[in-house]
Amino acid sequence: MKKILNILYSTRLTAVLFLVFAVAMAVATFVENDFGTQTSKALIYNTWWFEVIMIFFAINFFGNIFRYRLYKKEKWSVLLFHVAFLFIIIGAGITRYISYEGIMIIDEGESTDTFYSETNYLNVVVDNNEFQKTTANKLLLSAWGKNSASFTETFQPKKAGKEHKIELNLVNYIPWSESKLVLDKNGTEHLFFVESSSGSRHEHYIKRGTIQNIHNILVGFEAPNNNASINFFYEDNNLKLTSKNDGDWLRMADQKRGKIVKDSTQNFQLLTLHTINGMQFVVPKSPEKGEMKTVSGKKDPKKYDTVIFDVSVNGETKRVNFYGGQYNVDNQENFSIGGLNFRAWYGAKQLQTPFKVKLNDFQLEKYPGSESAAAYGSEITVITPKETFDFRIFMNHILDYKGYKLFQSSYKIEEDKEQTHLSVNHDFWGTWVSYIGYFLLFFGLIASLFSKNTRFDYLKNSLKKVQKKKLTMFIVFVFLLTNTINAQQHSQHKKLSNQQIDSILSANKVDKKHAKSFSKLVIQDAGGRMKPAHTFASELIRKVAQTESFKGMTPSQVLLSIAESPRFWFEVPVIYLAKSANKDIREVLGLPEDAKYARLSDFVTATGEYKIKAAVEESQKTKIKNKFQTDLIKIDRRVGLLYSAIGGGILKIYPIPGDENNKWVSQPETLHAGFKGTDSVFVRQSLPVYLKLLQASKKSGNYTETNKILDGIKKFQKKYGAEVIPSEDKVDLEIIYNNINIFQKLSRYYALVGLLLVLFVILQIFYNKSKVLNYTIKGFIGLAILLFIFHVVGLGMRWYISGNAPWSNAYESLIFVAFATMLFGLLLGKKSALTIGASTFLVSVILMFAGQNWIDPEIANLQPVLNSWWLLVHTSIIVSAYGPFGLGMILGIVTLFLMVFTNKKNKKKMDLHIKELTIINEMAITVGLILFTVGNFLGGMWANESWGRYWGWDPKETWALISIMVYAFVLHMRLIPGLRGRFTFNLWSVIAFYSVMMTYMGVNFYLSGLHSYASGDKVITPTSVYLSIAFVSLLGVIAWFKNQKFYKK
Repeated sequence: MKKILNILYSTRLTAVLFLVFAVAMAVATFVENDFGTQTSKALIYNTWWFEVIMIFFAINFFGNIFRYRLYKKEKWSVLLFHVAFLFIIIGAGITRYISYEGIMIIDEGESTDTFYSETNYLNVVVDNNEFQKTTANKLLLSAWGKNSASFTETFQPKKAGKEHKIELNLVNYIPWSESKLVLDKNGTEHLFFVESSSGSRHEHYIKRGTIQNIHNILVGFEAPNNNASINFFYEDNNLKLTSKNDGDWLRMADQKRGKIVKDSTQNFQLLTLHTINGMQFVVPKSPEKGEMKTVSGKKDPKKYDTVIFDVSVNGETKRVNFYGGQYNVDNQENFSIGGLNFRAWYGAKQLQTPFKVKLNDFQLEKYPGSESAAAYGSEITVITPKETFDFRIFMNHILDYKGYKLFQSSYKIEEDKEQTHLSVNHDFWGTWVSYIGYFLLFFGLIASLFSKNTRFDYLKNSLKKVQKKKLTMFIVFVFLLTNTINAQQHSQHKKLSNQQIDSILSANKVDKKHAKSFSKLVIQDAGGRMKPAHTFASELIRKVAQTESFKGMTPSQVLLSIAESPRFWFEVPVIYLAKSANKDIREVLGLPEDAKYARLSDFVTATGEYKIKAAVEESQKTKIKNKFQTDLIKIDRRVGLLYSAIGGGILKIYPIPGDENNKWVSQPETLHAGFKGTDSVFVRQSLPVYLKLLQASKKSGNYTETNKILDGIKKFQKKYGAEVIPSEDKVDLEIIYNNINIFQKLSRYYALVGLLLVLFVILQIFYNKSKVLNYTIKGFIGLAILLFIFHVVGLGMRWYISGNAPWSNAYESLIFVAFATMLFGLLLGKKSALTIGASTFLVSVILMFAGQNWIDPEIANLQPVLNSWWLLVHTSIIVSAYGPFGLGMILGIVTLFLMVFTNKKNKKKMDLHIKELTIINEMAITVGLILFTVGNFLGGMWANESWGRYWGWDPKETWALISIMVYAFVLHMRLIPGLRGRFTFNLWSVIAFYSVMMTYMGVNFYLSGLHSYASGDKVITPTSVYLSIAFVSLLGVIAWFKNQKFYKK
């Protein structure tokens, strides 16, 4: 027994559990991405062995309390977070086995106490015409591998009647099922009928001799008794059509049109668009022989599944197909067998709350001038026999009543009704036990940083001792990655030459002073954000031309030039073609291989057709896109943006008076926007007059009259758009923010200061008594601090301009990670110039990465769920943790290099530096792990307060937990014989950072989930990832040999 307990309480088991748990979760995230959430639960998250890992964790944590005497008062902070994990595991168990959740759907004006379970069940209602019994059996099925499920029930009437034994055995599970015609020459003919009456494509197979009801229109193929409204039939081996309504047709091959006369027989034409009684349809091919079978289609969460069961009653068996899935209660099967009647369905179990909820009013707020939801909520009345009260449920504001929590989940708005979808969660005990664990964890982790007799306190004291012994700061290797920038080469064009275009642009550009005044004009973008024209113009040039200015013109000058001479800009080579872009794209456009920019006219044929239309459509349909398809889609977006700018439709500068959604429109849209009287005249004439006067002003140099029109537009904006127009101070600040481009400049300055600081530290090794060198190093540390202050100012400016904390998208999270990295580099490296230098250089790399073309720095509106103070708390803490982790990674690399360059002569000096950096590294990782853990579980609390689930195995939160497991393993290696040592620790501090990169980048761009930044493109792993793995592997091998030779005791 003692041996078993020693194993269960051992640090070796702790390490194994950390890694096994992390690997299992990592595999689960990819299984979920490829096969769906239900499959990941069936194969991993909800399995017995996954729960056993949790149980072993609980036993291990409990045993370590006594093994390491954590109950002693000097170790109370460590005791707290070990006990905390016990509470969290117990709370998770309560949630899994006792709690339940679902969705409540209410139409406006209606009330209900029914909601539908989030978990899928096989629901069976059986009766013998006298007595009825209802059962629900939970079903968790996998789209990968084999499934098995069997249920046995008994049915016995109240009056001592015969007992019936009911058996249900799963035969097959078909995920994302759809009916397809499987060709068979001995089968029956089917007509392939494609329609789009509801706004999206729907495919139907109509069996010969049958009728289908399609959107309340009867469509038949040789329909019996000619009962169909639209009937297809053969006559003399030719396909014919009769219709009970008039219609028309359009042959797509040659655009020929014709009429369909009701109650007449007409020849039917394939690949022709027919419109009858409001239904548009095409029959793309002749009827084919075969049999309709249910098959598994492409992964689609919107599609239902099919489960096939053998249902047996007293030995009599019937095979039944159930079509359903999450929240399904409508698709039910009715059948009889063995003298019993069955009504069954696969999907949600109907649950009830002990109170009714009435939806009085559903309210939807949109961003100004946009269809994007800014916020939505439900005005409800809670009704019980004892009390009735009104309440408003909206995002991040929940109803907590009688152990049930109701959250605003979603909504559905149709022409004749509004419907709210409320998430319902019943998990009182699981939530509070977990919350107790969270609070103990937060308190214990934070206290461990400041309490005496903790590992962190030991590290601080050890660092002081090492720094007292240290004679000099030394570094022997600096690894730099440099990017080469190729000179621009412009292609030749058959029409205007590049030189002619340059001279025309130069001769006709607007005065910078007037362009500056124009840049303050407010524009409403497609997402409803109000921004100065300067921002709009900057984004346009950056996205289309991938540059900050163009041909010596500022963004505002470019925008004015486009507005003034739109036709001319068809011929300006401004659409960026990446050097890496497939050369086939240039061939399609008729451009030389070295062309860096294309003209809009290059994309259009002589007959006005879009050259790359078919290729773009095909690329968008392809799930796994190759390099050509990825580049093509990017170029298509640039073409579309420039085309919209030339058309004038994106310059939304006129607010519609009295519009409840504060919508602004462009000059071409004013005709149908409802402007009246003098306002109508102004909005239609002001911009054309302004552009005419602008031409005259450029010739005369007098912009007085032009400025009057511009001022008139600004006054019109203030008059009718006062509710949403930003203040002049905010507009001016945003323009300053755009002009200084602070984070791009900081990336260069950080790199320069960081590299020079490291260089001077190297020189200090050989000239350690040089006062000039010492003061120079202190001066560069001062410069690093000054750059950090500018960094903080930049974040503050962005926060003020957007009105949101600056960590809500990919770009903002990167600049905040850079901030956190520099902050912790300065705090942990107060007496280590090498640490500050390494941190400064790492920050420059992060900011350079943020400045890449594929990361959009645009300030945008928040999604409704992010509009919460939880964003400020959760995201700031968890993103801050990336800084110490990154610092640990680069310190690990530097330390490994110190080992590589160790020799007999410098071993003593190197040893001091390795000790110092290893201690700082462990301190950095400790701080990072604490922040990351606190931030991750705060995210769970946010999720619970927003949509009723503090843990849902979303890929982002799962990979965050994986990172916690990996870094916990790294910090616990010192307790494991065979894994102790500075080499192992520093190597793993580098390896562990890959889990952080996967948490941040991999999830956002590889996996689907709540936190994804991806826009649907399949991301191909960059070559740099493989190169970095090769680099770390080679460095690790060489460092290991040197460590064995000089440092192995």
